[in-house]
Amino acid sequence: MQQKRKRYRYSRMTRKRRRAQIRRRIIGAGAAVLCVFGIGFGIRQLTGIGQNGPVDIQADTTSVQWEGAPPINVELLTPNEWSRPQIALEQIQGIVIHYTANPGSTAQQNHDYFEGLKDSQSTKASSHFIIGLDGEVIQCIPSSEWSYASNDRNRDTLSIECCHPDESGQFNEATYQSMVELTGWLCHRFGLSSEDVIRHYDVTGKDCPKYFVEHEDVWVQFRQDVQEYADSL
Repeated sequence: MQQKRKRYRYSRMTRKRRRAQIRRRIIGAGAAVLCVFGIGFGIRQLTGIGQNGPVDIQADTTSVQWEGAPPINVELLTPNEWSRPQIALEQIQGIVIHYTANPGSTAQQNHDYFEGLKDSQSTKASSHFIIGLDGEVIQCIPSSEWSYASNDRNRDTLSIECCHPDESGQFNEATYQSMVELTGWLCHRFGLSSEDVIRHYDVTGKDCPKYFVEHEDVWVQFRQDVQEYADSL
C-alpha cells in the first residue's frame, strides 16, 4: 500500500508538471504571435502603409517619400473639433483642389493657422494637404479622416490647399508641379481618374481656386497633366 501511494503521488505530480509545461508552451506561442503582429503593425504605422495609403503615420513631424509622390512632410493636426474632428471618411471618391486666398503665405503658415483653430475656435477649417510656394507638401489630416474643406464633399474627398504668390491666384511653377504629382499619385493610389479631380467651385460655386475658375482652359490642362502623370506610375 505504501508503494502504491508513492506511485500515485508521483503520477499526480507528473501530470501537474505536464499541465504546467503545456500552459507555458501555449503562453509562449501566444506571446510570439502577438510579438510578430505587433512588429508588423508597428512597421505599418511607421511606413504609412495601410488600407488608405499615407494615413496612419503617428509621428508629429516626419518627412516621408512614397514612390511617385513628391516628398511629404507629415505634420498631423492635433485632434480637435475645429480642424481635425477625426470623423472617418466613407470612401475616397474624389480630390478637391483649393487655393489659400492668402497671397504669399507659406504652407507652414497655413498649417499653423489650421492648428491654431483648436484654441481660437473662430471657424472650422482644414485640408488634408497643403502645397507651398517652393512645391513643399505638408500633410495635415490622415486620408482616412474628414477635413473641413469641401462642404458637402468632406465625407468622400481628399482636399489639397495650394499657395499662390499674388492676388491673381495663379500658381507658380514649383507649386503647379507638386500639384500635378501629388494629385496624380493620389489618383493612382486610390483608383481615381482626373474626372474625379474637382475644384471647390464645382461643389459650392465659390471662386476657388480662383485662377482655375477664371481660366477654364488652364483647369482643363491641369487635369490632363494629372491624368498623364497618374498613367505614368
